[in-house]
Amino acid sequence: MKILVVYGTTEGHTRKICMHIEKYIEAKGHVAVLHDSTSFPIALHVEPYDAVIVAASLHQNRYQASIVQFIEDNLEALMNRPTAFLSVSLSAVFDEGKEDAQKCVDMLLDQTGWAPTRTEHVAGALVYTQYDFFKRQIMKFIVKKGGGPTDASQDYEFTDWAALDAFVTSFVDSARALLSKAG
Repeated sequence: MKILVVYGTTEGHTRKICMHIEKYIEAKGHVAVLHDSTSFPIALHVEPYDAVIVAASLHQNRYQASIVQFIEDNLEALMNRPTAFLSVSLSAVFDEGKEDAQKCVDMLLDQTGWAPTRTEHVAGALVYTQYDFFKRQIMKFIVKKGGGPTDASQDYEFTDWAALDAFVTSFVDSARALLSKAG
């Protein structure tokens, strides 16, 4: 199978997740093509791919505009093949944030009209060392409410890599099954 992996990232962690997915898919004997949604070739065509994984990071209840544009520009092609949407956020880390994170996914899907085959929430990272003073204070306040780490001298990665691998395996297996039925 040939799988397109498209991502939008703000602080780089979603890129790291998608690079991991690319290597994982290739280790399983498939072809994976990775694209940053902010630097597409002039015309990125979805049609040559058997399946598509779209990943975006959630910041202030929004995903990257480039991801929204990609979905809108390729909606018909996305609706005609197995697709997955990965929502990467800190909200996926804390129980009280999971409902809000799902509302953001629902808003994106309503806005674009896309109905991916699968959706998944992926815990992101807290990169205090990349934040300016004000953002660091805001993030500490937000994270403290959820009982998370507030030592701003270091970064924290919450991604469950084994769970991500299990999701990708399940998606690829189900995509292959859907394609063989349609074939």
